[in-house]
Amino acid sequence: MNSNDEAAAGNLTAGASRAPAAAKPGIWASVKESLRGTEQDFTEGSLNRAVGLLAVPMVVEMLGESLFAVTDAFWVARLGPDALAAVGLTESMLEIVYAVAIGLSMATTAMVARRIGEKNEKGAARAAVQAIVIGVVMAVILGAAGAFFAPELLGLMGASPDTVAAGATYTRVLYAGMLTVLLLFLNNAIYRGAGDATTAMRALWIANGINLVMDPCLIFGLGPFPELGLVGAAVGTNIGRGAGVLYQLWGFHKGTRLRIERQDLSVDGSVIRSLLRLSAGGVGQLLVTTASYVVLIRILAGFGSAVLAGYVVAIRMVIFIILPAWGLSNAAATLVGQNLGAGKPERAERAVWLTGFWNMGFMALVTLVFVAFARPIVEVFTNDPAAAPVGVEALSIISYGYVFYAWGMVTMQAFNGAGDTATPTRINIVCFWFFEIPLAYALAGPFGMGPTGVFWAISLSYSLSAVIGVVLFRRGKWKLKKV
Repeated sequence: MNSNDEAAAGNLTAGASRAPAAAKPGIWASVKESLRGTEQDFTEGSLNRAVGLLAVPMVVEMLGESLFAVTDAFWVARLGPDALAAVGLTESMLEIVYAVAIGLSMATTAMVARRIGEKNEKGAARAAVQAIVIGVVMAVILGAAGAFFAPELLGLMGASPDTVAAGATYTRVLYAGMLTVLLLFLNNAIYRGAGDATTAMRALWIANGINLVMDPCLIFGLGPFPELGLVGAAVGTNIGRGAGVLYQLWGFHKGTRLRIERQDLSVDGSVIRSLLRLSAGGVGQLLVTTASYVVLIRILAGFGSAVLAGYVVAIRMVIFIILPAWGLSNAAATLVGQNLGAGKPERAERAVWLTGFWNMGFMALVTLVFVAFARPIVEVFTNDPAAAPVGVEALSIISYGYVFYAWGMVTMQAFNGAGDTATPTRINIVCFWFFEIPLAYALAGPFGMGPTGVFWAISLSYSLSAVIGVVLFRRGKWKLKKV
């Protein structure tokens, strides 16, 4: 029973019977409901409960991705610095593909959430189908180009001849599986927009669970599996992602919040154009951050494979924490989109502030742990006397910006959930191209700080983006965005 119901009941005349108040679900009951799947209408009722029901499976989903990233680095590190450096360089190139996938996912989540908030389930299904069509076309083009030019791309990234030799086939195999990458991103964006965070969580856990098992088996040839070395890591990744995509497609047929039926499978040019127009800002903001990341990798590569390997270990640990925080932030995107669709902008704003406080508390705890235990954390992955100290320093320095970035993630996702993908793009251009890259170059080179200067540039630039994001969010222009 909500507060209005209680007030009305209190005004009943004496002697009238009062209906018993509905029992409010406890914390653990809500957690179980969120993991099983819920039919809660997120445009009504308690915002704390809404954030929790969405955030729990989203955080668990991202924890699965984080676990994969860390475990993958653990096994690959056993193959030596050149293999680890090859993985780091390949991932920096794939960040461009991820930028396209995530940018389109932002548009997809915003459009699906808006249609769900409007109670237009068939419109949400049509938007989902058009997003998948776009994803398939992009995957074919990007995957073929990356697989064909893999050695040249590694060379452009500054890889040594040994690193190219170790990683070229690995890079080719990952690009060949590009369809699974894009569809895994897009399909989960559809589920999140619909408010079905549980299915998205299960899909990623299936993908990464299979990957975690396949990685050591295919890398080292355990049991009946062939010993493929670094290539085995790529094959395991593609197999796991493929299984996750099959589960997602099955879910669309059986879904409750969003179901795709035969009549929804036609191509709709107007929806595709709307998605592409909306995703341009999302792709732009990710390409800006990705380009800056690639430049930073290129700067660090100039200091040798050991420095690059140490940074790769540190950044895997950063991802381990950032991804669950992004999962929590995704709750803000869904709540903003659905509540704007329902004509409740003030409720959408309250959801963002609430999610931001949750994220800040989480990231504050992470900062304390990473600063205090950076060395033992890094040494779990590498004891290389040249790489390990770099990883320790990188992990410590980057952690100093976490509390700021907690707010940055939430406000950026709020803009994206509202369909205002242009604002985060402008923020990223200022903070990463005009601030981070020049600062990293200056500190690493002219000021003589070496890799340490790059790490400080990362921490400061993300902190700056958070401050700007909060200031612009408070202005409220995102509430007027049409999707």
